[in-house]
Amino acid sequence: MKPFLYADGTILPIRQDNVDTDVIIPQRWLVTIERNGLADGFMGGWRYDERGQPRTDCVLNLPAYRRPAIVVAGQNYGCGSSREHAVWAHQQFGIRAIVAVSYGPIFYENCLKNGLLPVILPSEQVAVLMRQALEQPGSGCRVDLVTQSVIGSDGVCYPFIMDTGRRQLLLDGIDDIDLALRYASEIGDFQQRQQRNYPWLT
Repeated sequence: MKPFLYADGTILPIRQDNVDTDVIIPQRWLVTIERNGLADGFMGGWRYDERGQPRTDCVLNLPAYRRPAIVVAGQNYGCGSSREHAVWAHQQFGIRAIVAVSYGPIFYENCLKNGLLPVILPSEQVAVLMRQALEQPGSGCRVDLVTQSVIGSDGVCYPFIMDTGRRQLLLDGIDDIDLALRYASEIGDFQQRQQRNYPWLT
């Protein structure tokens, strides 16, 4: 996993609450266990009509929003099933951070484990960022994990809070497997002690 320091780029405004993981990556795109090839399926039900043609009224198909780096969304973003593909689809589409009022808990954890930064801000601050993105298509913001702040297109800075341990793992680019490997020797010693002291458990 690559270290995450900041994301800087165009905002993709998702002006809807309770966007679930089936919306983020519809089931028909879940035909792979690989992380590649999921960009086309990102919000696929919204982006394409029943013939597979781009919907002209979908914000994701408007030229100003076609290469976003940051999603700004409302409440309960990423609710629903636990599919990890929902996180991968964001990343394949070029999204590096999400700013929302709240998240589905499993989606939030999957983001952290895959290096996609989920930031939580109060609803009134999210509303300002959303309005800027809609009134000024193509405008952006900066999500800075080092300073724990979101800076809008108007230069206003919004601080956010994040668990210290999870923040450091993202800054260092360390996932759960990397973290476990750091303690491989201690884990091995523990296993040997368990086998020696409690052989009936093996």
